[in-house]
Amino acid sequence: MEYNFNEIEKRWQKRWAEMKTYHVTEDTQKQKFYVLNMFPYPSGAGLHVGHPLGYIASDIYARYKRLKGFNVLNPMGYDAYGLPAEQYAIQTGQHPAVTTEQNINHYREQLDKIGFSFDWDREVRTCDPKYYHWTQWAFIRMFNSYYDNAQQKARPIEELEKRLAEHGTEGLDAACSEELKLTAAEWNAMTEKQRRHTLMNWRLAYLGETMVNWCAGLGTVLANDEVVDGLSVRGGYPVVQKKMMQWCLRVSAYAQRLLDGLDTVDWTESLKETQRNWIGRSEGTEIEFKIAPHKLPRGGASDTNEANQSSPSGECEGGCPSTGKADGAFTIFTTRADTIFGVTFMVLAPESELVPKVTTPEQKAEVDAYLERTKKRTERERISDRSVSGVFSGSYAVNPFTGEDIPIWISDYVLAGYGTGAIMAVPAHDSRDYAFAKHFGLEIRPLIEGCDVSEESFDAKEGTVCNSPRKELIENGKLGMENYDYSDGKQSNEGNHNSQLSPLKSPLILNGLSVKEAIAATKKYVKEHNLGRVKVNYRLRDAIFSRQRYWGEPFPVYYKDGEPYMLPEDCLPLELPEIDQYKPTETGEPPLGHAKKWAWDTANRRVVDKSLVDNVTVFPLELNTMPGFAGSSAYYLRYMDPANDRALVSPEADRYWRNVDLYVGGTEHATGHLIYSRYWNKFLHDIGVSCEEEPFKKLVNQGMIQGRSNFVYRVNQQPLEGECRNGDEGNQSSPLGGIEGGLFVSFGLKDKYDTTPIHVDVNIVHGDVLDIDAFKAWRPEYGNAEFIMEDGKYVCGWAIEKMSKSMYNVVNPDMIVEKYGADTLRLYEMFLGPVEQSKPWDTNGIDGCHRFLKKFWSLYCDKDGMKELAGGEATAEELKSVHKLIKKVTQDIEAFSYNTSVAAFMICVNELSQMKCRNRALLTDLVVLIAPFAPHIAEELWHALGNDTTVFDAAWPEYNEKFLVESTVSLTVSFNGKARFQMQFAADADNKTIEDTVLDDDRSKKYIGEKNVVKVIIVPKKIVNIVIK
Repeated sequence: MEYNFNEIEKRWQKRWAEMKTYHVTEDTQKQKFYVLNMFPYPSGAGLHVGHPLGYIASDIYARYKRLKGFNVLNPMGYDAYGLPAEQYAIQTGQHPAVTTEQNINHYREQLDKIGFSFDWDREVRTCDPKYYHWTQWAFIRMFNSYYDNAQQKARPIEELEKRLAEHGTEGLDAACSEELKLTAAEWNAMTEKQRRHTLMNWRLAYLGETMVNWCAGLGTVLANDEVVDGLSVRGGYPVVQKKMMQWCLRVSAYAQRLLDGLDTVDWTESLKETQRNWIGRSEGTEIEFKIAPHKLPRGGASDTNEANQSSPSGECEGGCPSTGKADGAFTIFTTRADTIFGVTFMVLAPESELVPKVTTPEQKAEVDAYLERTKKRTERERISDRSVSGVFSGSYAVNPFTGEDIPIWISDYVLAGYGTGAIMAVPAHDSRDYAFAKHFGLEIRPLIEGCDVSEESFDAKEGTVCNSPRKELIENGKLGMENYDYSDGKQSNEGNHNSQLSPLKSPLILNGLSVKEAIAATKKYVKEHNLGRVKVNYRLRDAIFSRQRYWGEPFPVYYKDGEPYMLPEDCLPLELPEIDQYKPTETGEPPLGHAKKWAWDTANRRVVDKSLVDNVTVFPLELNTMPGFAGSSAYYLRYMDPANDRALVSPEADRYWRNVDLYVGGTEHATGHLIYSRYWNKFLHDIGVSCEEEPFKKLVNQGMIQGRSNFVYRVNQQPLEGECRNGDEGNQSSPLGGIEGGLFVSFGLKDKYDTTPIHVDVNIVHGDVLDIDAFKAWRPEYGNAEFIMEDGKYVCGWAIEKMSKSMYNVVNPDMIVEKYGADTLRLYEMFLGPVEQSKPWDTNGIDGCHRFLKKFWSLYCDKDGMKELAGGEATAEELKSVHKLIKKVTQDIEAFSYNTSVAAFMICVNELSQMKCRNRALLTDLVVLIAPFAPHIAEELWHALGNDTTVFDAAWPEYNEKFLVESTVSLTVSFNGKARFQMQFAADADNKTIEDTVLDDDRSKKYIGEKNVVKVIIVPKKIVNIVIK
């Protein structure tokens, strides 16, 4: 009976679906295990062999856990919103929903062919209104919540409103956009609009002006990973930095809890460190710098104060609460306040609101030109680019410790979202400040005794402090702002001219202290003299939550008198309307601006035509949609209870499944996506929806399967008319003598010719040998190609690259399944190497896995059918081989080390084949062992062995250590350290027996000869070394 994998796999896939083999419900009699996979976006290209890597790995673990007796949840769904479907709609007019449905059907067909144990009854799609109902619901709850720092949790916004009405902001400790100061009387005197506007400062979902990557060509904001070199990844359109009013989520409020939660999860240390770096906790000091008024641009300090008192979103009619900052001042955050004596210039981020306030008329043209250049660069590019650029604003700040004038520069190496968007530059002790100072010829003032800053900055936080302050300042008594005359901008020794600007009565002197002592002393001094405050800062920024796209979750928001209001929760979901154009409107509105029926009737609680907007009972709806990560931030909770139309997840389902026991995700899920999911879950935990604070107990980031590209080599000659010789593969130079179709030389002979390498479809290359007929049929221009071959074959070159359609190295899993079977594909992807590592795909190696499955099959079947299997006792060697495999595979699966398991299977099957094993019990155990890896062949053999239920209802075999005890050991016999031969001994043989036996061996006598044995050294279970002279 042949191993007919095609027939076997199709039969079992059909049976699994009909019997609902992988359907699961809550079962309190069983311990639960929840496996989560990446949430795939269904692209039109479908799957390539790299995509199933993580799915196969998690599926093996899910099947293994079921065999171990767990109640396993292994769901699958689709992150169905995305820019590609919308762009296709713009090009063709086809509704994105139609494209998405087609793509999902294709994905489902491909996934089914690989034989996953997904519970498809729990499938969710982010574009389904029944699904995004709960995304909208969560957004409303965030809008109606604020974060209480004292309680370290989200609380209802009504509590904050009550507190403001009774006490104002006095004693308030809540996460906010900026620290406002207002009394209860001021709050109570506000109109409804003013109150709602002011509350944006604390809401967890809020409208705020923020810097974004704006792509006019696509008509939307893009994430950093959607932009490369100032162009959109999709379409190559220009992208610029631009301030826009956007919906945001106050993720930063949860920064410390996001850090603390890392101590409670079973993740790799490298993954935790990635999260820590993303959150970026730092302890330091916030210091206020005043701007020298005599050097302010026209408008002076009052204009600067206007910037400091801007509202959290838009204009605040009727006045805004005070921020508490002095006129003509701004703050910086530094972890090294002790270095303030080494500050020689200040730097503002180009997008800082202070830039127009401090730019002088003389510098305006130069500053504007610089801002125009920098807005084309994303923050990611600015961080990675170490080149130096900047422009002087024309204004100066005043060092609050020394009274020195410090020039204010503008440079894109400072980001507005990090800290305060302004830094004090200490070039002697920071590498980027140093490069900037060197480039522009600014002073570099060392603060550590003996440090050499002639070639580079001294960044080490060690040594003895000096120049803090400089000796001449101490001797002249010119220390502190009590020496700064704000009436005429001159330094003076004649006392204070403005007591409010002269807080220092005793100077800070750090000279002679260690760096650690200096940091502590400076923090203490700042607090005592009210120069700022000691605080903890985080790099983590709030999430931009708006996209100017059609194909996304609609915001459940309408606008009344310019302020956003939420739809009633019982009116959800607010469904995406039909539109006839998918581009932005002519007036620049997002595509939803084309919707005719897109207004909210508050009286009748329904969506109505826009023409009915009267701003009395009918109001316009939000035109932006939510980003892709909105729907994928809590999908793991919806999988627990996908059919529930009354709640995101019922308390019963949540308490049973609790959180994800194993999440296998891609490397792109190690940062932003993971942060947002954790934030979302922590918020839901705060409001009593999720019983666990951390959503993912164990997380494994899969590596990437890289493409193994193949190349043909075309001989270069003069181009034919109309062709261009520019290196572009679609428009290459013509071959010798004008041969129609080109002349191509084999890899081993290419160095004899002037050639151009051209990517060729790897699916028409086998073992690096080109299928010439397939190549000629591949593209019309190669139909009459000619070839210079070696040994009658055309050998292709190869390289390891990213798997990409443009490189023709994409391998469709359907082709592998058709030719070798799904079980072979599953085994081979695991055999390639550790799941977490990136590795190249090489179809040349897949034959080995396929031959292994044939050999496995032959243990049970021959050409006449099922072999006669015996009962009774197995031999010691058979028991040893199988139990060694049980132990190895069990440990490897638990350690997520599947590649070594596949190798162990191959060794065991070879051993059992040589032993001609026919023991039914051992071979039954072997079927169960291989079931997680190769489920189709396992089911077929399981039933051939006489079982009626699925193999996954069996029990995982347990290994017995007594069968693994070695009865003999092999020792290497050496003479004077040189290995000569090996001998077998009983495992319990003592050293005297071993020594006598070795010395009595004829081979030993030959090597000893006439020499004397000085001593015999025995290393247990390894070597016997005979020392002779």
